[in-house]
Amino acid sequence: MKRIFIFVTMLVATVAAFAAQPRAEYPRPQFERSEWVNLNGEWTYELDLANTGFERRIYESKGFGGKIIVPFCPESKLSGVEHKDIITGIWYHRTIQAPATWSDKKIMLHFGAVYYEAEVYVDGKFVGRHFGGSSPFALDVTKFLADGKVHDLVVRANSDLRRRTQGSGKQSLRSFSYGCVYTRTTGIWQTVWLEATNNYSLDHVQVITDIDQHHVVFTPRYYRTMASNTLTINIKDNGKLVAKKVMPQVEGMPIIVPMKKYQTWSPENPKLYDVEYIISDKDGKVLDKISSYLGMRKVHTDGNKVYLNNKPYYQRLVLDQGFYPDGIWTAPSDDALRRDIELSMEVGFNGARLHQKVFEERFLYWADKLGYLVWGEYASWGIDVSLPETARNFISEWQNIVVRDRNHPSIVTWTPFNETWYPDNVQYPRFVKDVYDATHITDPTRPVNTASGGIITNEYDICAMHCYEQEGEKLKNTVYNPETGAFRHNRSRTQVLYKTSSGCPVVGDVVNKAEFVQAVYDGKRPYILDEFGGIKCLETTPGVEIDQKGKPRTASWGYGKSAVTREDFYKRLAEQVNALLSINDKVWGYCYTQLTDVEQEENGIFYYNREKKYDSARLKSIFGKNPEMK
Repeated sequence: MKRIFIFVTMLVATVAAFAAQPRAEYPRPQFERSEWVNLNGEWTYELDLANTGFERRIYESKGFGGKIIVPFCPESKLSGVEHKDIITGIWYHRTIQAPATWSDKKIMLHFGAVYYEAEVYVDGKFVGRHFGGSSPFALDVTKFLADGKVHDLVVRANSDLRRRTQGSGKQSLRSFSYGCVYTRTTGIWQTVWLEATNNYSLDHVQVITDIDQHHVVFTPRYYRTMASNTLTINIKDNGKLVAKKVMPQVEGMPIIVPMKKYQTWSPENPKLYDVEYIISDKDGKVLDKISSYLGMRKVHTDGNKVYLNNKPYYQRLVLDQGFYPDGIWTAPSDDALRRDIELSMEVGFNGARLHQKVFEERFLYWADKLGYLVWGEYASWGIDVSLPETARNFISEWQNIVVRDRNHPSIVTWTPFNETWYPDNVQYPRFVKDVYDATHITDPTRPVNTASGGIITNEYDICAMHCYEQEGEKLKNTVYNPETGAFRHNRSRTQVLYKTSSGCPVVGDVVNKAEFVQAVYDGKRPYILDEFGGIKCLETTPGVEIDQKGKPRTASWGYGKSAVTREDFYKRLAEQVNALLSINDKVWGYCYTQLTDVEQEENGIFYYNREKKYDSARLKSIFGKNPEMK
């Protein structure tokens, strides 16, 4: 009862805080402008489950009958809607007005993320469209809002998970949650805002810190350029200018800024430097000013190890799915994002694999600030890799995600795919190669864990596999057998599909043959067990009853046979972790499943509402250990 009372009290307090402005903080901490208007809060909405909205011309709406709190999805408590069944379409409305001081500005309308396809209208006029449920987008609305009057903004969001052409991540494709898939997120689920810019403003900047040559490389992209304009880059340390460069405004040209003295960023020393971008015209008038920051750090692989700042660095990660009881994919507050990292560090982890979800950028900001390693991952579950539309949707959105997040020092690995167990024999290898190449073109500075678990091809920088064997010694010998020298999943798998000229599988006469051979792990690249554990403990699960056979009577879910008591849990956990640490010459890092319970999956280190389930000191004594160097 005490736990329930605390949770309800926290929920009431959180809801009360949203009465003024939910998620009021600036959403892009590495690209912050001072002139902006947060559009979160109460909107009106209408579900469009039969997809008849266009016929009814509701894009011309002046308001709908239902009320919803943005940026929380309609499935969530915090939205005020809580429609749990599948939503194929939803329309939003609110009025917007540009501040009078923006009369000479370029006005951009930003969306942090809308799942999945979004269309935007102002006063019934089409403004733009975006595909991708996890990537940000911005639309130029200057011509719609420049008069300073009040205008009607309508947003349509459409999602069709069951077509299997869009990444769903851990969203259930059924009408209900089950196993390790959960409540869906549809529509607007990250901050919406207006921002004042200039025709010659920066669109984005790629930042590469080079600790070997002691400089930073900035590659700017603009809306438009003018040769007489200049870009000034100031790098500061606690307000003191430590580096500066002034260059003409040239599209896509790298700018090298030397750093004579600096501290490297790491979990032990998360040192960040402030950055200012200032665009000025020929008369010195400031056209655009942006606040940012950077961390001087390098990540690379060499042999079977991952290096941070040119030193081998063992990663002790936790699987973080980023679900919240009240907000689902959207954290109830900025403090909640920070708190999740603090909880993880409290029990000994030095980072997280962000699993099957693209997290809000504010989470990465806190990871940068607190010194927390992160693996960035796409919500790849739910797709059919054999469909051409899937590849088109995937690659374009994935590149947008990498562009959004590539300047964060906390991100050390990219993971586009998770557990592609039964891929298409022809299109999958091509698809994986295209994604691998696109990732390295977009960001050449980080290793790519192309497919976590499942079928791998030759295009990978880290071999990351999953094993939920519950006994320590069996876990070790399954991951790597010292007697045979065999790694888990290092065998060659050949799948053969026979087809007729019509493309239909046949038995008997063979017209043509398509083969796919899984790559064999060569032992020359880092091997990381990025899913293990998943231990559920019956003693910690509220309301669990045990039947005569020792099995729980609930629908809760976890891996393997549940631990009966907390002591049993600690013992099993220590055996598993110690077993992996003992083979660190072969397996260079791990990721434990998982940080919190999520709905019916109850194998978290913490409860779903982030209350403590176990003793943090005992957990830290297990997860906080580094292996002896071999």
